[in-house]
Order: sequence, then structure tokens, then C-alpha cells
Amino acid sequence: MSARPRTSLLGAGASRRELNRALAAAGLAMVTVPLVSRPAAAEGLATHFTWAGYDDPAFMASYQAKHGSVPDYAIFGEEEEALQKLRAGFTPDTAAPCSYSVPRWRDAGVLEPIDTGRLKNWPDLVPTLKNIPGMNTANDVWFVPIDWGNSTVLYRADMVDPAYQTDHTWKILWDERYAGRLGMFDSIDGAVPVAGLVAGYRDAAYAMDDEQLAVARDLLAQQRPLLRFYWTDVSLVDQGLASGELVATYGWNASLKRMREQGLDVRMMTPKEGILTWVCGMVKIANGAGDRDAAYDIIDSFASPESGAYEMTNWGYGHSNLKAYEMVEPEVYESVGISRDVDGFLSSGVFIAAMEPQTREKYIAMFEEVKAGY
Repeated sequence: MSARPRTSLLGAGASRRELNRALAAAGLAMVTVPLVSRPAAAEGLATHFTWAGYDDPAFMASYQAKHGSVPDYAIFGEEEEALQKLRAGFTPDTAAPCSYSVPRWRDAGVLEPIDTGRLKNWPDLVPTLKNIPGMNTANDVWFVPIDWGNSTVLYRADMVDPAYQTDHTWKILWDERYAGRLGMFDSIDGAVPVAGLVAGYRDAAYAMDDEQLAVARDLLAQQRPLLRFYWTDVSLVDQGLASGELVATYGWNASLKRMREQGLDVRMMTPKEGILTWVCGMVKIANGAGDRDAAYDIIDSFASPESGAYEMTNWGYGHSNLKAYEMVEPEVYESVGISRDVDGFLSSGVFIAAMEPQTREKYIAMFEEVKAGY
């Protein structure tokens, strides 16, 4: 994530409480992951660099059984931010980017190949996910797929026009009737392609040319004053939907599940412009400062069927381990739009793809300008 004033995380109409909450979240991340070169773990331990929430100890059952404790954790809000911290010298042992970020991280020299022979769960992972284009080179594996799901619109069905229950569209996030009650993910991998989809560039959402990008920029500029906030911490999504501060937002399956468990009429769209699909997983960081065996145990614990069953049951995401599906009743994962047909799932939406470096830099520069109000 490019440097910018922290207040650009919030749209017009944000309250002092929201500003303080966003700054607190950012401050915590800065404390947890310093931008100086240092060992990431004491000898005999390992550090995992991941999204907020994935420090859930339930994912580390097999790791804890072997080592007696969970690994150390460092948290990031989105992947460009994480990459810049790695480039600045932070050296955890493993990290959890999504597939579209892996080529960029690999080309930046922060990854090392993964020895899949050290992973007992590798043979049980969905073959399609192990062979996502760009994840592997001729002789090396760089990415272990773990989970997958949707990026889409979550909305309060009891608070928006009932027409949206059948007319599923990203355009709700531009509906002026809900000014100050809309949310957008603070990431170029989410916000910019969504604008591209709204503009009609489904096949080019992750590869817009200059003319298309100018149209997307105009849409994002129109959206900015309507937003309650841009978010990187999913707890802002959950809190906003639960309180009614948000009536619609870019979001993920896990928030849908949590809101339903609270008895709220929160629903997930399959936008006619295209629902976004993603696969996230594990990488091995080059020159990790911790124990190498422990690092592989982190990856294997996330890839276990027990972790998969837990994630599908409690988070609402799909998992890469085929054995996990035998441990969960189908209605559990089907209730949040996940199917055991991984190939069908991935082909049904717009897969969040890796961008060419020049395209990414253009997206970053444009999005930062929009958020800054230029």
C-alpha cells in the first residue's frame, strides 16, 4: 500500500469515533509489524504473517499438538501493505497472500520455493487449486492453496430497496440514497476492478487500458463521498452491518455467516456484472528467522482437514483439503454459497487475477489520488 494520510481510509461523513477506530487499527498493525529489519521469531519458534482473524488458534491444532503453543503472528490489512513491509526487511517465516499476489511477491524476491514433500496434507488438496496459473514455475511450487470464496456485496435486506433482493448489482454501492452508509474494501484488487465491472469491463477488470481506467476513476470519484469508510479490518464491516451504520458494503462470506448467526437479515449478492472469486493460501518467506520445521508445520496445520472443517463451519469459506468436506454436512457450506464443485465455483465468477506490473502501478496511483480527493 502506498504511503498516504491515514484519514484517507475514511469517506466523507465519517465520525470521530470511526476515525479513532481506524487509526487504532492502523496503529496496532504498525506496532505488531515494525518496518525495520529484525529477527521475526526467537530460536525454535516461527512467525506467521496473515490477515486479521487468521490468528485463530483453531487453525493451529496440529501445530499446537507438536509444539505445545501457537506460532507468533503478525497482522496485515491488505497485501500491498504486507509486501512493502517484507521489502523493508521484515522476515516472518510464512505468510498468507491470495493467489493473485504471489507472482508479484515472488518477483520481489521475498519468497522461496516450497518443498511439498514436507507437507503431509499436500496430496489431499484440490488439484485445480494446486495448479492455478502463475503459482508454480517449471521446477518449483510457490503457493499452497488453503481457502477460497467470494468478494461481493453484503447488504441489509431490511434497510434497502426491496428491488435489490432480485436485482443484484454492484451499483448499490453507488446509490445516493444510502450516502454515508456504504463501505468499500481499501484495496486496488477489490475497489478498482469493481468499478471496472460497473463500467462494463468484465473481461478486462484486472487489465484495463488507460481509457477504461479513466472511466473507472470517474466512478470511484463519484463513489468516494457516498462511503462511510474504506476498510481493511473486516471487524468494521461486521460492526457496521450489525449496527446499521452500513446498509451495503463490499464483503466476504465470513461476514455473511456472522451476521446471520446474530439473526440479522444480511444477504449476499451475485452481482449481474460479475461476482469476484478468490483463492488464498500460504507461502514460505525467504530467509525466515524462525525454525524451518515449525514453518512447514504452520502451513500443514492450515492445510489439514480439521482446519478445513472448522473454517467451513465457522467462517463460511471453502477449503482446499478434500477430506474436510467429508467432515461437514453440505448444508453448512452451501448456506453461504460454497460448493464442493471447486471448478464450477471458480468458473462462475470473475477470478481475482494477477495484474501486469505496469497495470498495477497505474491502479495504485489512480486509487490513491481518488481517496485523497484529487
